[in-house]
Amino acid sequence: MGSSSKDDTTSDGDTSSRDSPPSNSSVFSESERVLAYHGPRIYEAKVQKAELRKKEWRYYVHYLGWSKNWDEWVGADRLMKITEENVMKQKALEKKLGVDKSSKSGRSAQTKQKSSTDAKVDKEDLKSNAAKGKKRKSDSGVEKDTLSTEKFVKIQIPATLKKQLVDDWEFINQQDKLVKLPRSPNVDEILSKYLQYRSKKDGMMSDSIGEILKGIRCYFDKALPVTLLYKKERQQYHDVVLDNVSPSTIYGAEHLLRLFVKLPELLAYVNIEEETLTRLQQKLIDFLKFLQKNHSTFFLSAYDGSKVSDGKAKGKDD
Repeated sequence: MGSSSKDDTTSDGDTSSRDSPPSNSSVFSESERVLAYHGPRIYEAKVQKAELRKKEWRYYVHYLGWSKNWDEWVGADRLMKITEENVMKQKALEKKLGVDKSSKSGRSAQTKQKSSTDAKVDKEDLKSNAAKGKKRKSDSGVEKDTLSTEKFVKIQIPATLKKQLVDDWEFINQQDKLVKLPRSPNVDEILSKYLQYRSKKDGMMSDSIGEILKGIRCYFDKALPVTLLYKKERQQYHDVVLDNVSPSTIYGAEHLLRLFVKLPELLAYVNIEEETLTRLQQKLIDFLKFLQKNHSTFFLSAYDGSKVSDGKAKGKDD
């Protein structure tokens, strides 16, 4: 990762849009499906908006199979038409970078790596365990998610933490390093610190905050072994989580942050009233701001490179 996607890719891919001089005619149209560079890889995307800004066309794109949190404005140099030649380039690049070819493009099980600049999260290991991203077509022929996205809690992850997620992916999957365990502060301690912080700020101990934090802890303990670990971390988990010990007493902010990528889909299956859902969303965002504020204290700046397994352990997110 490291350098921007534009710098990484100007010598690769289709140059038809990249070499064209600015004009009043947009190269890509709204609602058009395209191939989009993001970091070293190419993904399917859909153009949501097209605007001419300072004699340069800018496009607001949605990466297919991703949360709307990752929607962004990009230049024409980041996009390519979906042609047989460009699809071949995408597949060749996936093969070169080690993407699982058994996953079809556009499915939520597809492995995706993002650049540090754009701060995307690896799709394979952070895919929703609850919602599989399956689609159905309505009578009008418009694709709809099997699970209504309107019910999802929208959690906007701060930019600093998005980069943390990407760095986390890179340490483990590219540099073969692991988070040194047990972590201090661990998840339990971080949740307690936040409760103290809110109590001091609000001048009182809030029962609702306490219940939400208990819920986060419960979700974390249950989700960690199932869907929050990368393949190379599984052996470490079996080595350190023994005798019914709660993962929240061993793992720290690095793994807790991964949970917030999954929460929207996980909570969609919980029967929550809209008003309650809105309040929950506000409190979860406030908690993320707390993590961001204490980033240097809660998160490791470097991982341990001595105990990575060979990645042959069986697991769901291979």
